[in-house]
Amino acid sequence: MSIHLHELAVTTTGRALVDVTDLQLHRGRPVTIVGESGSGKSLLAHAVMGTLAPELQVRGSMTLDGQYLDLAHRATRRRLWGRTLALLPQEPVLALDPTMRVGGQVAEGAATWRTDRRQARTASSALLARLGLGGEVRAFPHTLSGGMAQRVAFAAATIGGAPVLIADEPSKGLDELARAELAALLRHHVETDGVLLTITHDLDLARTLGGDVLVMKDALVVERGPADEVLDHPRHPYSRRLLAAEPSRWSHPWMRQHPTHTTTAGGRGGSRDPDAVLITGAGLGKSLAGKTLFHDLDITVTAGERLALTGPSGSGKTTLGNVLLRLLPPDTGRVEHSPALAGGRLQKLYQDPAQAFPARVPLRSAFGDVIRRHRCDPRHLDTLLGTLRLAHDLLARRPGQVSGGELQRLAIIRAVLLAPTLLFADEPTSRLDLITQEETVRCLMDQVDDTDCALVLVTHDQALATAVTGRRLTLHPSDTVSTGTTEATHPRYTAAGTGSAVAPVPQDLPGGRPRTGAPTGTRLGPGPTRRWRTSC
Repeated sequence: MSIHLHELAVTTTGRALVDVTDLQLHRGRPVTIVGESGSGKSLLAHAVMGTLAPELQVRGSMTLDGQYLDLAHRATRRRLWGRTLALLPQEPVLALDPTMRVGGQVAEGAATWRTDRRQARTASSALLARLGLGGEVRAFPHTLSGGMAQRVAFAAATIGGAPVLIADEPSKGLDELARAELAALLRHHVETDGVLLTITHDLDLARTLGGDVLVMKDALVVERGPADEVLDHPRHPYSRRLLAAEPSRWSHPWMRQHPTHTTTAGGRGGSRDPDAVLITGAGLGKSLAGKTLFHDLDITVTAGERLALTGPSGSGKTTLGNVLLRLLPPDTGRVEHSPALAGGRLQKLYQDPAQAFPARVPLRSAFGDVIRRHRCDPRHLDTLLGTLRLAHDLLARRPGQVSGGELQRLAIIRAVLLAPTLLFADEPTSRLDLITQEETVRCLMDQVDDTDCALVLVTHDQALATAVTGRRLTLHPSDTVSTGTTEATHPRYTAAGTGSAVAPVPQDLPGGRPRTGAPTGTRLGPGPTRRWRTSC
């Protein structure tokens, strides 16, 4: 099995989004594409799959084991989905049907689904167990963490046995252990004579996979070669800048030193100013799907403080954040908010930014609503777009027509437009390349620093947590919680899988089949739906 792409180009209104003259994929030789957000990496993958948005024009050809395919004729690849070509999408939470249980969704992709559904379900359960999700077979997607949803999507993409796997940002939202396990799965696909094309911002994953690496910038491939050469001895200036943008090497004025705060199992986090407490959580406990996430936990967030919530994927970081924001009620304990958080001064950046934007509304309209409702200065929007290197014409598109990295930066812009008193950022840079991550965090932290806004950051990136925050609370899949340099035993604390309580915006499936669902701000799952008040 081999794939050869010839003169692939994706354009919109005459502007080139992808311009790759030649790309070859072979069995047993992984190819990884890295580069800046919005450079066309994901569009290249969708051009191969035939799933580009209809507003985008594509030309070029693809030779698949000697079979010629015109990339402009998108329907010709549909018959190859699942059996020859498989795509692990960049937004797994949107690729999963919110009304179906996890095991059934994965089973539908099995080769035996039409002939022997019992065997398909057995294969689904076995694959999920290999991915560490054996206890989530009957879970709904909205109860999963971002990392767990990624693994479910991986199972659904690979259960059909397609020899060609395209993995679009497969490691985002995963902790170090889960990322290593994912890398082992991808390498197993290659070692079993599979074809692998990986698109990622994770340079460590690119090194682990080996093979060949391509670096993209502004729709073009600026450098390519063996992974060790490109990642250890880059030739192109952009490649060198990309490798130099690790958070451990940052040096910015807002990286000020914070006093050390400590929290004990029955105690409360220290505060520089007890009279400036924004959020108080006392005796908090929460369980989901019969699993205890945290119990008897006390925590405070003060004005201007920067707190990181870290821990493995599925340990309950997002759930704790949602409890503190009062998007989820605690099973035990109470959460109190300062009056300073009223009137839109409490904002959330979602782990999956598509959850925060209406799927079928142009971004210009979504931003216009925020500006009118909160009487923001529209010139500030233009300034922030320029700072984050986002073209103004992106606002004419719908959320599904921009890259994940671009959409995350737009979500950050929308949040800081309101000058919040407290910002909860759930993996805010997980979709960004290292350069764009540094620029985006710098823009975000400049705003946070100028207004002395409090920040609660959820991240798997320990270097990012160290660079940005002054206090850290780590959730472990065991019976300990640690904060700062102090680790405290929490006898009845265990961490288990859960995620955002707000369901994703459903989108149409490939081929135009509509998916049932509800708009952003609606809880989905068993029982009646309930509308949440949106954050802005």
